[in-house]
Amino acid sequence: MHFKLIVAFVEDHKTDAVMKAARDAGATGATIINNARGEGLKSSKTFFGLSLETQRDVLMFLVEEHMARDILETIADVGEFEAKPGTGIAFQIDVEDAIGINQQLNVLKEKVKEEV
Repeated sequence: MHFKLIVAFVEDHKTDAVMKAARDAGATGATIINNARGEGLKSSKTFFGLSLETQRDVLMFLVEEHMARDILETIADVGEFEAKPGTGIAFQIDVEDAIGINQQLNVLKEKVKEEV
């Protein structure tokens, strides 16, 4: 079984909705890093040195490769990445090897059979 790592930078108020949508699309879980910061084309606005931008969360999903594109597109739709500039980004990376996922493999095998 081959995997992809989906990394999504999401506005923190959308994290729960993105997580639910990703699970509904086939993700079996995620790691969330709270309060990430970043800049896009334009610098962040500040007021007396304090950022006025919304906080971001980083969500990392290890998913089976056949399900990855659907999960990625679902995350983008719910996060409104293409609809509104500066709302977030998501990308996927090939994973060469993974350890510690034995509990998820049985669930993933059934889901992949349904998808393929």
